[in-house]
This record gives sequence, structure tokens and C-alpha cells, in this order.
Amino acid sequence: MHADQTAEAEGGSAIERFCERSREVGVPVARVSREEATDVIGELADPPVVATPLPWEGIDSPEDATTEPTPDDLERATTGVTPAVGAVADYGSVLLRSDRAGSEPTSLFVDRHIAVLDAADVVPDMGTTLADHGDAFREEGASIVVATGPSATADMGELVVGAHGPRGVDVVLIDDDADVGETIDGGSDE
Repeated sequence: MHADQTAEAEGGSAIERFCERSREVGVPVARVSREEATDVIGELADPPVVATPLPWEGIDSPEDATTEPTPDDLERATTGVTPAVGAVADYGSVLLRSDRAGSEPTSLFVDRHIAVLDAADVVPDMGTTLADHGDAFREEGASIVVATGPSATADMGELVVGAHGPRGVDVVLIDDDADVGETIDGGSDE
């Protein structure tokens, strides 16, 4: 049993739960078809844009995106576009794999991160995430960042957004079963 099958047995779709939890942590989710994804990514991205390759045929980052960013490119960038390898519905979190393409710095060193996610990769809970990705952790020494909303810290008193990562996060959820162009507003104002 995976994602929606498990979630439906628990009383709701994992995708619906993911969208709701994301909204609660200030992350808007745009549920779009494969055909809409490239346009929506382009509408959300504020230049300059850095991006890592998206693994889905026909889904691309904006044409003007720097796809092999240098440290200087990352410092100047406003938006970073990366694929997410999964999502945890219970937390509204996306999973960002550390890779040679630079997904981790591309998602962290920008003001706005756009995570692109396939609905088939949304799982209900952390246990399913560990079951799905555990072999990669053990055999490949892989690492995955579990990112939940914009970066925020209150280490020094008042809450500061964007201190250790992006101030704003958007998710483009590729879901061919969703209503066309459905956006669940999470309140990101960046």
C-alpha cells in the first residue's frame, strides 16, 4: 500500500493532507497537470533564477534559469527551482535529495524556493518515507533534507524568516487528477 491507498484507509487522501499541512506552514501548493507545470513554474519564478534539472519529460525551469549555478550565481539568485523526491503528508514537508546537480544549495541560498513534486511521490507519514528511501540511505550514503515551509528561527529572540534558507517556498504539485490550475494558497508573500 502506498500514499493515497494508506491515507484513504486512515480517512483522507495523502495529497489532500499534504496540501492542507503545507498551507498551515505558509507554503502555497499549485496542483497542476503535466502540461501546465512549466508555465506555472515560470509564473512563480522571479529572476534571476537558478535551477537543477527536473526529471520529468516536458517539464522545464524558466528558459533564463542558470542550470549549473556557481556560488556567485547562487548569491545573486532570487529564485531556485528544484525537484523534490517526495513529500510527507503529515508534516507538509518536501524531501530534497542532496545530489551532484546542487539541489540542496539551489533550494537553500535563494529568497524563494520552488519545489516541483510528482503527486505519486506524496506519502502519508515519516515511516513510509523511511521505508521508501531507507535503502538509499544505507547503501548509497544518500542524504535527504526534510524541508517544512520557509526558513525561520527564533534563536536570538524574535522570529526571523529567511535566516537559514528561503523566505518563501512554493510547491508545484504535478497531479493529472487535480482540478486544472487549482492553487491552495499557503500565504507565501515572497
